[in-house]
Amino acid sequence: MNWQNNLPGSLLKGRILILDGAMGTMIQRYTPSFPPGNQGNNDVLVLTQPDLILSIHKEYVQTGADIITTNTFNANAISQKDYGIQDQVYRMNFQAARLARQSGALLVAGSMGPTNKSASISPDMNRPEVRATDFATLVKAYREQARGLKEGGIDLFLVETVFDTLNAKAALFAISEEAPGIPVMLSATIADNSGRILSGQTIEAFLVSTAHSGLFSVGLNCSFGPDKMLPFIRILSRFAPGFTSAHPNAGLPDMFGKYTLSPDIMAQQVKAYVDEGLVNIIGGCCGTTPEHIEAVASMVRQNQAPLRRVTARGDESQVQKITLSGLEMLTVREEPAFLIAGERTNVSGSRKFARLIREKQYDQALEIARGMVRDGAHILDVNMDDPMLDAPTAMREFLFMLGSDPEVARVPLMLDSSRWEVLEAGLQCVQGKSIVNSISLKEGPGAFLRKAKLIKQYGAVPLVMAFDEQGQASTRERRIEICTRAFRMLVEQAGFEPHDIILDPNVLAVGTGMEEHRHFAVDFIDTVRYLKQNLKGALVIAGVSNLSFAFRGNETIREAMHAVFLYHAIAAGLDLAIVKPGAQPIYSEIPEPLRRAVEDVILDTDAGATSRLIEMAATINGPGQQEAGTVTREAWRDLDAEERLHHALAHGIEEYLEEDLEALCTTPAIDIVEHTLMEGMKRVG
Repeated sequence: MNWQNNLPGSLLKGRILILDGAMGTMIQRYTPSFPPGNQGNNDVLVLTQPDLILSIHKEYVQTGADIITTNTFNANAISQKDYGIQDQVYRMNFQAARLARQSGALLVAGSMGPTNKSASISPDMNRPEVRATDFATLVKAYREQARGLKEGGIDLFLVETVFDTLNAKAALFAISEEAPGIPVMLSATIADNSGRILSGQTIEAFLVSTAHSGLFSVGLNCSFGPDKMLPFIRILSRFAPGFTSAHPNAGLPDMFGKYTLSPDIMAQQVKAYVDEGLVNIIGGCCGTTPEHIEAVASMVRQNQAPLRRVTARGDESQVQKITLSGLEMLTVREEPAFLIAGERTNVSGSRKFARLIREKQYDQALEIARGMVRDGAHILDVNMDDPMLDAPTAMREFLFMLGSDPEVARVPLMLDSSRWEVLEAGLQCVQGKSIVNSISLKEGPGAFLRKAKLIKQYGAVPLVMAFDEQGQASTRERRIEICTRAFRMLVEQAGFEPHDIILDPNVLAVGTGMEEHRHFAVDFIDTVRYLKQNLKGALVIAGVSNLSFAFRGNETIREAMHAVFLYHAIAAGLDLAIVKPGAQPIYSEIPEPLRRAVEDVILDTDAGATSRLIEMAATINGPGQQEAGTVTREAWRDLDAEERLHHALAHGIEEYLEEDLEALCTTPAIDIVEHTLMEGMKRVG
């Protein structure tokens, strides 16, 4: 949503806005009395000592704050349950908003903290699949808080001090349900010098994971003083769409817990944010006072640096086709690129994985996921559709296991199921931006759009199967018809950007011996070419294993078919494929007779192609036969030095590297890099 023309947005076009400072620090200065059982519960003071809270708000307004935040950081049912007053949450938020409104502030922001529980981090290091709270509980708590703030009269929501993106996504979901017309400021807190939040995400991944909400601004708060926060604000400002904010601490606390950065020094350090044009909103967090805000406001007024430029999508040099995230950001840019979604974390595609999930041997199942990431999977496809499983529970538990393993959790996920309740269970467990595999027009446009809008609300990407009310598409014409219809509905009625749509035109089995199946592969490839040329921005995916179903049991033929199919589909524009990482032979290294036989079937060159491949398949893997597609070590070692390097690079063989490079000692190093090695890279793809 474009907030640039509403009141806050209009103000920010002309100047930097000043956010207030710490409420907790000021409450401590006045040493209030708390009700019995509520010692330290600052939020309850809006009910028991409203004059104190109002006076603090007014101090900040008088010293230059444009935006006053409500005293509601912990005013949610989850946090207030610790004090036994969770039934007072609505009253607290309503009253807090009214008090802030009475302060004379230009704008009032309703503060929503992260709660004291995490949806992504296990409270028990010995049980990584356990969570202290869940998405639905968080959404319920945040909805009640949002309702009180909205009805109390706020101008903005401020979801702040985010240490877990899944908690933040729950808050954003709740606001979209309860108060969709009110702008939202979002602010994360960095855990340490790594630049990640506590739940493990990088700043870039955090931005990707929350961009679906049409935020008014995104920023950083707490964490450090202004000087230590500066490099992270630079990263955020580069990638953030829309306005940016920063409200750092007054340095770091000393041994007595006091923040020691003086107002003047803080203003000097914040000046770099203004000089470099990094932020649109500046305030203070822990340890800051009206004196700090006055010094910062004075510095901003006197500064003549140009305002931060706001673009629709952040840094224009970062134009991409799609951006996904796990703990880290995965971006596909406009240059040719191809992504692999690992298929072995699918109970339908791996007997071993299915057995491990049924036996709840999650540690061993996790090792399969690790193996795929190490073998080059960019995305992990997770499917629990097994009649022997409670699929929603299995999906939740395994996703929590994945999320607790940094090696695996860094990559995005593809949530795969034929059942919507399983997909939604998965969406409520992932903090990153995932792919939902899949939705279709099978149940008509109403059900399709309802699911699509929920996918967007959860911050995910829809994968659309070429399937409608009439059934599955199996011809080029029907594939194009359904994909085009779905694409237009997603863009025009569900609000998706084209690059956030993935189309699956259905890979169907060839080589079955049935005449009507002959065109399936070549029609798919032609469909890919059409979709890439006509549905600009959309991505196209292939579930490759279906292609070779007729040759199940003969892995040599199957792998050759997959490699040849992908070679031609990628050339036509295919963006993603669901495959077993590292298992596909290199197209150019498939023995020529086998490659030609497979290619004839894939491209449907003539009526006898299937018969020839079936005859060849009967001779492969039989007694005394060497597998087709296999080049023995002795055979490739007889090639010349350049070809040996090509082969070693394609197959990851390091054993003979020194020997083969020595054989090229008379070749200039630049030629080895630009010709020999680059040719090998081309073969890898």
